[in-house]
Amino acid sequence: MTVAGAENPQAGVRAQSALALRPIALVGLMGVGKTTVGRRLAAQLGVGFIDADAAIEAAAHLSISEIFDAFGEAYFRDGERRVIRRLLAEGAGVIATGGGAFCQPQTRAMLLEHARVVWLDCDVDTLVERTGRRDTRPLLRDGDRREVLARLAEERRPLYAQAHVHVQAQGGPHSRTVHAILEALASWK
Repeated sequence: MTVAGAENPQAGVRAQSALALRPIALVGLMGVGKTTVGRRLAAQLGVGFIDADAAIEAAAHLSISEIFDAFGEAYFRDGERRVIRRLLAEGAGVIATGGGAFCQPQTRAMLLEHARVVWLDCDVDTLVERTGRRDTRPLLRDGDRREVLARLAEERRPLYAQAHVHVQAQGGPHSRTVHAILEALASWK
């Protein structure tokens, strides 16, 4: 189901009911706004919010970049899966996952089973602009940012498409994306 920018005052109530059953997990490419939108969504619903990358950094006492540099991506993905499993078990209200988390088969299966998964999607131009604001993303260090993001978008689209709902996170106020998520969750069966 795809919803873009819809607003409905009852959507928050219905989404809150859905949330009582499972946490909401936001997935999508880096720069799509999972953390910013996730915080606002959690506030709107009156539930907790956790950024999985921040939880990983806290558990490892290292930044994501440091983990990638010292141990490699496979090690990072294993730790990411364990942290997400813990967050799901703790019943976190809204979880913003890292861009590659949902691409890992075990992590994807776990999220689909134990959360309401929302794929936040947007165009590559917006992702390039947003990810250019800081240089902390290991997968964007080498190569042209636009080419890397376009390639990742193409490779990951079939995986992200397995999410329960699909929401276009367009430019403009994040509140529009929050409303679109609430509407999509309220309509999802």
